[in-house]
Amino acid sequence: MSPPETLPARWQGKTITLAHGAGGRAMRELITELVRPVFENPLLAPLEDQARIDPAVLDGGQLAFTTDSYVVSPLAFAGGDIGRLAVCGTVNDLAVGGARPLYLSCGLILEEGLPLETLFEVLRSMRRAADEASVSIVTGDTKVVGRGSGDQVFINTAGIGAIPPGRATGPAQVRAGDRLVVNGTLGDHGIAVLAARNELALQIPVESDSAPLNGLVEAMFAAAPQLRWLRDATRGGLATIANEFAQEGGFGLLLDELALPVRDPVRGACEILGLDPLYLANEGKLAAIVPAAQCEALLAAMRAHPLGREACAVGEVREASPGRVAVRSRFGGERILDLLLGEQLPRIC
Repeated sequence: MSPPETLPARWQGKTITLAHGAGGRAMRELITELVRPVFENPLLAPLEDQARIDPAVLDGGQLAFTTDSYVVSPLAFAGGDIGRLAVCGTVNDLAVGGARPLYLSCGLILEEGLPLETLFEVLRSMRRAADEASVSIVTGDTKVVGRGSGDQVFINTAGIGAIPPGRATGPAQVRAGDRLVVNGTLGDHGIAVLAARNELALQIPVESDSAPLNGLVEAMFAAAPQLRWLRDATRGGLATIANEFAQEGGFGLLLDELALPVRDPVRGACEILGLDPLYLANEGKLAAIVPAAQCEALLAAMRAHPLGREACAVGEVREASPGRVAVRSRFGGERILDLLLGEQLPRIC
């Protein structure tokens, strides 16, 4: 069933009140007349406190379960909004763990005074992203906080997926000489959100890369069954997940500065603002480690997918300097790429 295109007439021009979170008639009407029609599916329809899922969906594999919360400011930006982020982020957390995403929950924390038109657009964005990823939103919860106690909308999404039998990834699978690949340009999401903030008079032609990556990941496993490790490069960017891998796996990682894909507008904005694109958030980018012998086949499969057209190899696993990440500069020297103490940009996802 397709979601409604417009907010029902009786809700137009109205805002969230404390009654919408009080558990009574107002809350019931909000859920049954506004939320449920957008997410409509058989598992959600009963509106019970849980969704009943047939274990046969695992098809002999392992259950994967994840959760995440989203507090981005502003709510909407070029290329996405908080609703799209909530779905894509949770789908991607499942996918890079080797799982096929199946079901999501949606927990809404709404601020008193939020226009219902805004909520409706966020919900529709979630539904569109869920349809892209072929997942269903099957259960949820709604809470309302007083005016000034939140920032319009916070979203928590939990996700369930199935890991096919025999599929195993992680730092323990990695070997020296393996290659590190990414599926495209870095830092787009971070700069898109930054540009949308009113206090910065920036005109930057960059859109968020937010996208569900599960289809790309399935193509990657088909092309390179021995994929060693995957991670989506969200908060903290590629630099952070590279350091997490190096420290967890006990290997060194050498990145090639010339190979790292960054759009010119992103690079220019970083130079103006003193930011490093390797630490900027992404919402549709992943990094993967693959045996050198399967690297070209993997890249070919990624480039054949709409979300991997700019895929490239950007680094190599090495035994030297275990636990450290270095970048080989265009001049041949190396610099250490360390973890940041905090975030370059707050409230980015």
